[in-house]
Amino acid sequence: MRNHDAIDAIAAQMAQEESRRQFFGRGIQGIGALALGSLLGQDARGATGVKTTGGMPGLPHFPAKAKRCIYLHMVGAPPQIDLFDYKPGMKDYFDKDLPESIRQGQRLTTMTSGQSRFPIAPSVFKFAQHGKSGTWLSELLPYTAKMVDDIALIRTMHTEEINHEPAITFFQTGNMIAGRPCIGSWVSYGLGSMNSDLPSFVVLQAKHTHPRANVQAISARLWSAGFLSGQYSGVGLRSGGDPVLYINNPDGVPMEMRHKMLDALGEMNQQTFQKLSDPETKTRIAQYEMAFRMQSSVPELTDVSKEPESTYALYGEEAKKPGTFAQTCLMARRLAERNVRFIQVYHRGWDVHGSLPEVLPSQCKDVDQGAYALVQDLKQRGMLDDTLVIFAGEFGRTIYSQGKLTATDYGRDHHPRCFSLWMAGGGIKGGVVHGTTDEFSYNITENPVHVRDFQATVMHLFGIDHDRFSYKYQGLDVKLTGVEKASVVKAILA
Repeated sequence: MRNHDAIDAIAAQMAQEESRRQFFGRGIQGIGALALGSLLGQDARGATGVKTTGGMPGLPHFPAKAKRCIYLHMVGAPPQIDLFDYKPGMKDYFDKDLPESIRQGQRLTTMTSGQSRFPIAPSVFKFAQHGKSGTWLSELLPYTAKMVDDIALIRTMHTEEINHEPAITFFQTGNMIAGRPCIGSWVSYGLGSMNSDLPSFVVLQAKHTHPRANVQAISARLWSAGFLSGQYSGVGLRSGGDPVLYINNPDGVPMEMRHKMLDALGEMNQQTFQKLSDPETKTRIAQYEMAFRMQSSVPELTDVSKEPESTYALYGEEAKKPGTFAQTCLMARRLAERNVRFIQVYHRGWDVHGSLPEVLPSQCKDVDQGAYALVQDLKQRGMLDDTLVIFAGEFGRTIYSQGKLTATDYGRDHHPRCFSLWMAGGGIKGGVVHGTTDEFSYNITENPVHVRDFQATVMHLFGIDHDRFSYKYQGLDVKLTGVEKASVVKAILA
């Protein structure tokens, strides 16, 4: 074919124009291509008994408890004091200054560093004990309260990052600077895919409802594969229009013609690979093939018309509205049913610097029933045992008020020293409350859990030893958990 001759000529010219660095790099790329080819062709059953494609040889390191994960990230940082970390004694401290012995010179954000005082703002919301575990939870989470014996609540998370962008990036990638692979990419790279018709890593974004909620921007950098191959990046599904851009064929282009076009494109890419030995060319071929299969699988995935009414009785009527958190949780369950390895959900609007008593109830109403329904839905389908569910923000909130404090209104600034998250399923012990903080929910007094410890625990549940799982990049063996010590939180494991 003339097109093939043209491709050959272009490839030859490109080869001639390679720089000295590219020339020496080709040997390495060729070895990488052989490894990638074997991974793409690998077909095995892991410790979970599920058929997988790809993944690294030797993984998992030991039998996994989780084979998939649904990670619900509350962007903006939910205030632990108003939701999970009950501090009744603070009522006696209303509008009193935070003792310096508690603050201990902690650096502050520019939003409160200029305040002349730091008045304590007790939560205006009521707390009660729930379940056999007697876990204290806020009245704003009535559905979560019904499942406290299914979840492990960690009250002593902590981080070094005090601003949103680096803190979320740190939580997702193990580094505050963008450019590293996120957790979903690491898991997909290490363990491969369990579904040949859908990506192994899918990202969903849910809408918040309160118009005054302070919204933090997020971007695809959070679900990037970083220095790993692009095939391990998260694939975003949209709540409106086509779930994936350009998933449908253009008018007048039948599926048979599209298939022939992709075959021809694949043939040209194969020729390019033979000339340049760039493993990313193989990745591109695999992605085009996946995109073609997604044209059939994605419409079936997103068609919820056959869901029974019992589904909406569980998730609520909001689950019928595209883009709501409840609908997103339902979609996450459908993805998990189809053995998508890692499902990342983002819900924004949690940056409660002001008007907290007005905004926080709306934020909680957005997510409470959906998160509960997701866990119960997985449980009744026999999927919770091997599906890890995470509900987390990127840091916590201060006990003192940002700005003006009244009996009915206050805001809270960023607080990295202690905050709360919960986990369920996938090897997690339910009914556990791990760690304690001081009476001000300001410092940790027992069982601290760093972000790296959280990441190590997630890897452990997937059967991966975080210390033995790395990728050679710029001469370094790079790990999700970095070079500092990280420990699995064994107290929350079943």
